Amino acid sequence: MAQVKTSSISSKSFWPTDTVTNTERTVRGIGLGLSRRLAMSTHTSLKRSTFLSTCAVVAGASLLVGGRAQEISQVASSTNGKPSIVFCHGIWADGSCFSKVIEPLQAAGYECISAQYPLNTTADDIAIVKKTLSRVSSPSILVGHSYGGQVITGAGTDDRVRGLVYICALGPDEGETAQGQLGMFPTTPVFEHVEVADGRIWMKPAGIADFCGDLPEAEQKVVWATSYPPAADLFSAPMSTPAWKTKPSWYIVGKNDKAVPPDLERFVSKRMGAHTIELDSSHCAMLSQAQAVVDMIEKAANAVLEKAAV
Repeated sequence: MAQVKTSSISSKSFWPTDTVTNTERTVRGIGLGLSRRLAMSTHTSLKRSTFLSTCAVVAGASLLVGGRAQEISQVASSTNGKPSIVFCHGIWADGSCFSKVIEPLQAAGYECISAQYPLNTTADDIAIVKKTLSRVSSPSILVGHSYGGQVITGAGTDDRVRGLVYICALGPDEGETAQGQLGMFPTTPVFEHVEVADGRIWMKPAGIADFCGDLPEAEQKVVWATSYPPAADLFSAPMSTPAWKTKPSWYIVGKNDKAVPPDLERFVSKRMGAHTIELDSSHCAMLSQAQAVVDMIEKAANAVLEKAAV
């Protein structure tokens, strides 16, 4: 088993800084300045418009303090001392593909959110993930499936991210492309059932069995019906600095994957030095073996917490 790399995480930097004190200080400064202005003005010279604008500034600043204090209180109560989990989907999918793992993680007290991005360019998808990080408390763990592995490899360099979990996913190094990684191995069966039209890559219904063949037929049909096609050139973008070089990583290999070659998954997980397990699953392990995926994510979360406590 490969050794898990860890980044330097101090307990001081692990949780967000409380900025209420700074905000209060700013508001007090505004109030002091306004008080001096009012003291220097006579009753007859103070115009109605000045009075109204002064009141508006004071009221707005007071709401800012109260709102920020409430926000921080909500974050503290929602995280239960645990990192948030941000999910990143692959091609022919959207954020709902993680529904079976989100529910038990939420029940265990984790704050979860699934990023939704249009699969137009990797740069845009990474940017949306970073915006999504702003909607949950920090620190966070990124979980990427399939092409989502490329997304978390790029977005994971964000300081709010403390760990990466890959599910049957790509994990390129700097300068590598998704197409280049896939090209290292024989073409998988699912790509025999695709059609390029209108600038997108569409999976035909016949390909769904190669995508998630270990699900009941009814579920396979839902997966196909909710699939979203990527831009035809999505896989041509080179990776910048990969997050797995500085952040600890965990990897799930799908031994029966017919979309991303299992040998490619083993190659990238070994190169990352990721803690790795192998499942008898299709490409969509988070749907067919949800509990095993939940267990892996919780291991990653616990390891991040233990590192922060040192």
